Amino acid sequence: MDKKNRNIRIVVLLLISWILLGGQTYGQKNFAVRNNLIYDISGTPNLGVDVRVSPHWTLGLNAGYRPWPLDDKTTRKWKHFLIAPELRHWNDSTFHRSYWGANVFYSHYNVGHVTFPFGLYKTVRDYRVQGDLIGLGAFYGRSWRLNRYFRLEGEVGLGVGYTWAKKYECAHCGTYLGRHDKPFLIPKLTLNVVYQKTEKKQPKEPIITPIDTTTPPPPVLAVHPVQENTGKAGALQRENPVLANIAQYRPYDRTRILRKEKGALYVHFPLDKSELSRDFRSNASTLDRIVDITRQIMADSTSSVRRIQIVGLASIEGRVQHNEQLASDRAQALKQYVQQQVPQAIDNLFDVANGGEAWADLRDQINDVVTEMTKSTAEADGRRLAGLKQAIDIIDNEPDLTRREQRLRQLDGGRPFDYIKKNFLGDQRNSGYLRIYFDYVPDTAAATINKATQLIQQEKFAEALPMLRSVQQDPRSWNALAVALWETGEKDVALNFFRLASQQGNADARENLRKLQK
Repeated sequence: MDKKNRNIRIVVLLLISWILLGGQTYGQKNFAVRNNLIYDISGTPNLGVDVRVSPHWTLGLNAGYRPWPLDDKTTRKWKHFLIAPELRHWNDSTFHRSYWGANVFYSHYNVGHVTFPFGLYKTVRDYRVQGDLIGLGAFYGRSWRLNRYFRLEGEVGLGVGYTWAKKYECAHCGTYLGRHDKPFLIPKLTLNVVYQKTEKKQPKEPIITPIDTTTPPPPVLAVHPVQENTGKAGALQRENPVLANIAQYRPYDRTRILRKEKGALYVHFPLDKSELSRDFRSNASTLDRIVDITRQIMADSTSSVRRIQIVGLASIEGRVQHNEQLASDRAQALKQYVQQQVPQAIDNLFDVANGGEAWADLRDQINDVVTEMTKSTAEADGRRLAGLKQAIDIIDNEPDLTRREQRLRQLDGGRPFDYIKKNFLGDQRNSGYLRIYFDYVPDTAAATINKATQLIQQEKFAEALPMLRSVQQDPRSWNALAVALWETGEKDVALNFFRLASQQGNADARENLRKLQK
């Protein structure tokens, strides 16, 4: 099996180990290990484990692995791996008699030239099918005790699921005939031999709690730092990642991969055009969002727009000189639109950069596809994968942009370039990266409250009290002020501030009032 399925087997072994060694449940330890005899007859070694989680419920895990034939060139094969977690409800709390349950199952399989009974799975009689399946099932079972440690279980059930598979001619590595994805029904018939161990709960010694005659300690009052007020911009930033603090600003250079930078907004342009149209693609909603955010921040006295960064881009198609001008014009078109809608956005707020042909982003897009295709085992991707790798090599080693585009077009009869043009170049015809950077008036009150809070947590109440009195007009200070007043003996005043803070929604104040009332 491949690496993915080896990892699955490791996970299964870890789950089984956990269930066997760590399943502490319901005041006692109960577990069972079982083997499906019918599964054994099919040549599949298997193991199941159950752990009791309540008087009538058990949690289980079943796994089976059939590696035969070991010679992969053999035409007739039935290789598979199965894992199936399950939940059972027992009608009797002693792990015996009847039960019903449900399970989830997953299997990776490679089956060919096998005839199943009752006309099941006709496709694998004449073809080889390799893939994965996942499904849900329900079943009913009955248990019979053999002796103190062993019992038999019989189960019948039905599962439903979906399989993703590839269909081949029956010979080893035969001709690929296409996908074989389909829903399925799968019956369940099992005969389990079960080993069960039960450790009975030992009676506990009675616990005698001595009567506490001491005076209870004073309550520990809660106080936490308050959140700094970042103005309108800070509030907008939580739902608009396009906003960033001015401390995060950095000038643009052409090595940056803009598509991986979170939060940017993009305005799109038609092919070879620099006129900004609200009706093109999703431009209308994006432009409205940019203008609305900018207006709200500029109208707020506690925050301000410090920089609007725009990077104009063009696709790599055509003459380099023409694309450079096109990218510049697109960036300027977006700047002019914002200024028309928000006249307060003066020129020195803008950082407008010409990104030219978006080679860095294109290379990154191609590399992501190459990485994904490298993980895939699909034989049909081999030629395309080689072509895209060669395209990356040309981008990395051809400094002349005109020559670079020509070489890409000529590569493998133009097939890689056709793929690039179809999948990537459309999104490069846009104004590119746009971020809005803001700043806000420092929140000196929050700084004072939080410094006093640190003193309270160090039990320096007398030092914290005058600091909190200096900002007591700010409701955020009332809980901390109340704590400092209480601890310095002004309890009536403290209770008043606790009540005021609680009415403002302060959770610490509500908790402190509850403690004091108790």
